[in-house]
This record gives sequence, structure tokens and C-alpha cells, in this order.
Amino acid sequence: MSEVDVKALEIAEGYPVNKWIGVSPRNRALWQRLRALQGRSPVRSVFPAEDAADHLEYRHDGEIVLGLGAAHFMDGIAVSLPVARQWQADTVTVERIELAEDDDGTLDMRHDSVTVRHVSAEPHLDGHVDWIRKTLNEGITTGPRIWDGRAVLYPHLTFLPRVEGQLGSLNPHWVVPVRRTLERLEEAVAAWDPATMAEPEWRTKVSPEGETRKRVCRFTDLDGETRTFDLHARFTPGAGRIHFRLVPEERAIRLAHIGGKIRPDL
Repeated sequence: MSEVDVKALEIAEGYPVNKWIGVSPRNRALWQRLRALQGRSPVRSVFPAEDAADHLEYRHDGEIVLGLGAAHFMDGIAVSLPVARQWQADTVTVERIELAEDDDGTLDMRHDSVTVRHVSAEPHLDGHVDWIRKTLNEGITTGPRIWDGRAVLYPHLTFLPRVEGQLGSLNPHWVVPVRRTLERLEEAVAAWDPATMAEPEWRTKVSPEGETRKRVCRFTDLDGETRTFDLHARFTPGAGRIHFRLVPEERAIRLAHIGGKIRPDL
């Protein structure tokens, strides 16, 4: 975001943001959201010292760019209004100027060009999907976070509603093993072609239950039908299990259980 007065910016020549706000109630609602985001803008506060402006600076076309600089410094992503051609891209190149100390103690002004992740329109997100997923994965430290991020992290995995409760009470020692197992399942299903392969090439150990145990692996599916979810991946420590079934028509798998080994009385 920007520290400047956004109302003064022009969406098009002679058409400032302030005029756009008054066009409709919907625009006013969007403006309120924009203001809320601007209020949380980190800008200078993300730099390593209060006098960051004295030793670290980012410029674009000769102009100081605090927001783009903050995004690069935090290894994050910058968001802009698409008010000019240079912002209509998923990356922006800026000049970084840094006052650095050499080994002999002398100070040297260093100049280099750096690339900043950038979004000003929905299609720009496509170029950052892998980075977003990686960042989300690294930030997942609890079962509920796995559930909340499932659509972005594991787009080829669908979950029965019962799994939400299981993830909500997931043993903390199992969070990382579950996350990693789900990542491997996602990678396998993403590469699966149901037209030529009966099942994905699994990247973690997957096996079906024996005939005598299949009866404990039957659950109510999303459409209300009861189906068998006997395929399962394992995770440790302990007898961790992720039970699912193939959904080839969606090139997906549907998960019914994440937790310990299913017992007959569950």
C-alpha cells in the first residue's frame, strides 16, 4: 500500500479516486476496505532500523517507492492500483540503494536492481501461486490452519466436513507430519491423468485396507451417499492415518479421516 493520499491518485487522466468513490455505494464500500488496508500498511516500519532512510532506499523510475521497497525487504508481495501501465505486471523491477560496511570498516554505497512480486489485477496471482502455497505451508503450525488453508494449499484434495473437527483437535506433534503427507498427496494427484492411469503415482506410501477392515472405513460422502474410504496414507509418530477415496471425474481425492488408526467402535 501507499503512504500518499490515495484520493489524490488518478484512475485515469482527469478521473481521481475521490470522484470514483462517489459513483456508487459499492465503490464507497470498496474504498472503506482500501482505507483499512492502508491503515495496516507497514512501509517504513518493516525496515531494520528507524534511520533506514539513511542507509536503505528503493527507487522506481527515479522515484522513492516505500511500499515496493517494504515488499522486497520482507520477501513479500506488493499490491497496487492499476492506474498506470508500469503497474500492470506481476513483477516490478526497482533500484535498491544500500549503504553497506566493507570488511575493512569503510562505508560503500551499493546499487543493484531487484525484482518485487506484484499484483494489481487478479490474473497476476497466477505467477505467484507456488510462492503463496509455500509461504502458507511454512506458516501452518496448527490443525485448524491446515483446514483454513486447504483450498489454496491442496486444490486437488477435498475434505468431508468431519475432518474439520479432527484437525481442530490434532495432536501438535502431528501437525507437520500431516502437512507434509497432504503436500505429497497433492503433488501426486496434481500430476494424475485419470484417463490413462487408474490411480496417481503416489509420492508417499498409500495402500488399501484389507477386506475385513473396509467396513470401518465407510463414511457419508458430500452427496449424502455412504462410500468406502479405505485407501490410506500413513504418518508418524504413532499410527497416523489419512483415509480417502479416488474421485477421478474431478481429478481429485476426497479425505474422510485424519488421525489415529480407525478402530471398529469409531
